[in-house]
Amino acid sequence: MRYDDTSGSESSMTESASKDPLVLFMPSGKRGRFPVGTPVLEAARKLGVYVESVCGGRATCGRCQVEVQEGNFAKHKIVSSNDHISARGAKEERYDRVRGLPEGRRLSCSAEILGDLVIDVPQDTVINAQVVRKAASDRVIERNAAVQLCYVEVDEPDMHKPLGDLDRLKVMLEKDWGWKDLLIAPHLIPQVQGILRKGNWGVTAAIHRDMDSSRPFIVGLWPDLKNEMYGIACDIGSTTIAMHLVSLLSGRIVGSTGTSNPQIRFGEDLMSRVSYVMMNPDGREAMTIAVREAINGLIGKVCEENGVDRTDILDMVFVANPIMHHLFLGIDPTELGQAPFALAVSGALQYWAHEIDINVNRGARVYLLPCIAGHVGADAAGATLSEGPYRQDKMMLLVDVGTNAEIILGNRSRVVAASSPTGPAFEGAEISSGQRAAPGAIERVRIDPVTLEPKFRVIGVEKWSDEEGFEEEAAAVGVTGICGSAIIEVVAEMYLSGIISEDGVVDGAMAQKSPRIIPNGRTFSYLLRGDGEQRITVTQNDVRAIQLAKAALYAGIKLLMEKQGVDRVDTIRFAGAFGSFIDPKYAMVLGLIPDCDLNEVKAVGNAAGTGALMALLNRTHRREIEGMVKKIEKIETALEPHFQQLFIDAMALPNKVDPFPELARIVALPEKKVASNDGGEDGGRRRRRPR
Repeated sequence: MRYDDTSGSESSMTESASKDPLVLFMPSGKRGRFPVGTPVLEAARKLGVYVESVCGGRATCGRCQVEVQEGNFAKHKIVSSNDHISARGAKEERYDRVRGLPEGRRLSCSAEILGDLVIDVPQDTVINAQVVRKAASDRVIERNAAVQLCYVEVDEPDMHKPLGDLDRLKVMLEKDWGWKDLLIAPHLIPQVQGILRKGNWGVTAAIHRDMDSSRPFIVGLWPDLKNEMYGIACDIGSTTIAMHLVSLLSGRIVGSTGTSNPQIRFGEDLMSRVSYVMMNPDGREAMTIAVREAINGLIGKVCEENGVDRTDILDMVFVANPIMHHLFLGIDPTELGQAPFALAVSGALQYWAHEIDINVNRGARVYLLPCIAGHVGADAAGATLSEGPYRQDKMMLLVDVGTNAEIILGNRSRVVAASSPTGPAFEGAEISSGQRAAPGAIERVRIDPVTLEPKFRVIGVEKWSDEEGFEEEAAAVGVTGICGSAIIEVVAEMYLSGIISEDGVVDGAMAQKSPRIIPNGRTFSYLLRGDGEQRITVTQNDVRAIQLAKAALYAGIKLLMEKQGVDRVDTIRFAGAFGSFIDPKYAMVLGLIPDCDLNEVKAVGNAAGTGALMALLNRTHRREIEGMVKKIEKIETALEPHFQQLFIDAMALPNKVDPFPELARIVALPEKKVASNDGGEDGGRRRRRPR
């Protein structure tokens, strides 16, 4: 069966193959061309996309379900339609009759490719799924929640005292708990009498008051004594959604969960999702529904896993970047796709959960942290609250690396912020062998500087590739690609070992030293793994993609340093799922971050989620970040004339002009040289370091 993997630059597309349908699998981002009639499951396996099937393609297990996404996916140059896949056959019809096939789902073992397709692999069908690396925080947070449980015993009706049942309830809540001027959620009014009588006039009320100046609300009412309630802290990332279920009484994190953001099928990066909204009339609604369904699914999952009734969830806090923020709320993000990048709303927001289709207690409230600016969102505000650069004297650099990097720099005197469009390269997209962090993905890489032989570690396998027993363990998950943390390391290791020059050119002369330097058209590639069915290489285009991404980030950081009038930072904090797994040394070798004492460079995990957790458990933190956001100065990199030169300088490894003395103390940086693309003798010519 002929296919062409268009995700790698080494593929030689023949004229006939180029006419075959193009198939893109989400959320992995793998793509390839396949002849008409190829089963979707076969195409997935050819590309190394994990689609589970335990029945051998007999259409009996139902594990291989997929969904066709319809629409014009401009970024990928694909118009996908259900007309481009074969109609249901006898096997699928039989499965649907016997076990039921959800609407829109197909069995990939039976469905055949007829035209260009965007195929979504639903995460609820994937057991060996992406590793969502946004863990819970172990930080101790003082509790001052916006919701309080209050038990009262209400006087029974008296013909001589004509107060209604609800009014007598309010009297007792004021007498016993001091709550004055109470409001009540409208849905509870018809239930009050039944609940009072069921509890024999003893009831527990949940009172919500966020700001001291606001009127308190009765949002929940139960017969007898109730001694537990829960909240949700959720970070809606462009790639992943991370959620914590929290006891609002003890502050304990009861459970955590996460999943891939289903909006990935509409576009891997933020701007491609905005484009999808602009090109498809129902695009905004489709993405809003997708993310809300995912959140409801996560709530159900984390509640079921921890024996919690979802109706006991009474408060929720969300953080998100501006485009995710708008899409979650059902706001058209089009204005964020073009200058001046106007937010529809930047301040903190509150909703009833049911108003935005979140299936918890009907009286539950939802709080969203404020956004800082057009592309520095509530997630950056959450990270700022968590790490608190404004609470210290040191000059702290806080970086959340994602498809859009958010940068905060400052101390208690002044805080500045910027965003930098790094794109999805750091998360595996746009890399020939790139993939998301899932079992089988290479996550660590080392290259011997003498032999240029690599060793690596794979997610799901404890051993390094040069250790005995690695191949046996790896056979269970496969070695399927390179995830973000390994992309950073392999490019940095290629630089340290002399495979690439400071300008990022793969040195063809090194082919005389190692067979791992292989020609690839007019350039060269590094062969990381060459045995088995899938060759994993790092191409010249891969290196360029990483250079572009890291240069955009570093130039944004440098611009903020200039605004602060500093030539160095005292401490660096990596936030986000990706940042948690970056080795600081390799990030600095690559020139992703400025020179700094490596002991002061730390990963802080999902800081945005920690900020959401702080705002959930202590309403004082809500006022704190609302006030701080108004003081943060947003720098728009696109309007800064010096940004372009900073970007050009940052394309070099680690940088064309900036010194890295702290790094040089622990890493032997290579001499500057000009690489050769032809394998000739000029690969070792020295040139003077720019001053």
